[in-house]
Amino acid sequence: MGKYIKRMIANFDYPLFIVYIALCLFGLVMIYSSSMLWAVHEYNWPPDYFYRKQLKNLSVSIPVFLLAAFFPYQNYKRKKFMMSSIAIMFVLLVLVHFIGFAAGGAQSWIQVPGFGSIQPSEVAKLVIIIYFASVFAKKYEANTIDSINKSIGPPVLILSMAIGSIMLETDIGTSFIIIMSAFSVIAASGIRLKTFGKLGGIFMLCLIPISAVIYFGWNTIMTDGRKGRILSFMNPFDYIQGSGYQIANGYIAIGNGGVKGLGLGNSIQKMGYLPEPHTDVIMAVISEEVGILGTIVVVGGLGFIVLRALYIAMTTKDPQARMLAAGIGSVIGIQTFVNLGGLTGLIPLTGVPLPLISYGGTSMILLSLSLGILMNVSMFTKYQKNI
Repeated sequence: MGKYIKRMIANFDYPLFIVYIALCLFGLVMIYSSSMLWAVHEYNWPPDYFYRKQLKNLSVSIPVFLLAAFFPYQNYKRKKFMMSSIAIMFVLLVLVHFIGFAAGGAQSWIQVPGFGSIQPSEVAKLVIIIYFASVFAKKYEANTIDSINKSIGPPVLILSMAIGSIMLETDIGTSFIIIMSAFSVIAASGIRLKTFGKLGGIFMLCLIPISAVIYFGWNTIMTDGRKGRILSFMNPFDYIQGSGYQIANGYIAIGNGGVKGLGLGNSIQKMGYLPEPHTDVIMAVISEEVGILGTIVVVGGLGFIVLRALYIAMTTKDPQARMLAAGIGSVIGIQTFVNLGGLTGLIPLTGVPLPLISYGGTSMILLSLSLGILMNVSMFTKYQKNI
């Protein structure tokens, strides 16, 4: 065990770790700045309430990152681990429909006494990546990866069931992220292009029952809030007194910031104009207070992590490591796109948090766990190169 620890430390990926810590700390500062007035005026809480909560989240997240970094990723391929992870994921995804509570329009959270709230869909993001990487790695080693019935059908069925449950919450943004990240893992698995095309056909067939759920549950899924987001997507200022209020004020915040920003703590839009400014629209406050330069720091840091993950995926010789790195990098990249795309009007606003920056316990802890796994893959890859 001692030799293993020394070997891993000798190949520690310091750039990845430094960027991870820097983004977490920057996010912590911006959560305090963006939430202090909202905490006082909206909830009558102390101004540092959300800051202290996120600090507690970080006190758990960083040790989780380090534990995952030194836990050999090969263990995720064990059948008992895979089955247990899938079982836990589905138990949580089912429970959220019975004992979950809504926040931001989606019934996506479960209250756990003594722990706080957890978001099962966030758990599903990581579990699907680990499960897909482990299953397809085994099929790759057995040279059966191009078999639709034996290798591809079962994982896609698991994915479809998970997405169907999440859509019923109704968390459309997270569903999209999970689907795209799962396909990223498959694309990195080594399957033939012809097989990938067949997989696309299977996925289209799986969309039929999902589409049926959406059709029959249309009035539940398409709430007034979601209809408003679609209507205000093209021009939020036409609906500034209603559904376009948040995104229109986000535009104003971004415009106010300019290149240098108004200064840390000096945002105007966070003073009641941006609802929950410490969550999915936190980049608007960052843009207003620290300008384009601060935005570049955040986007550049997240971009570095994504590119680092893709580099690791392309340089490792182990198929499981390749798929884990590709999946984790894809989740962070796609989630960043969905968050910033919604804020800037490229796509409708979905309420997806900005990775490592937005306030949130489940998201922060599971992203830290994901990056810890990526760190472990990176260290093993570097060790193999140096043998």
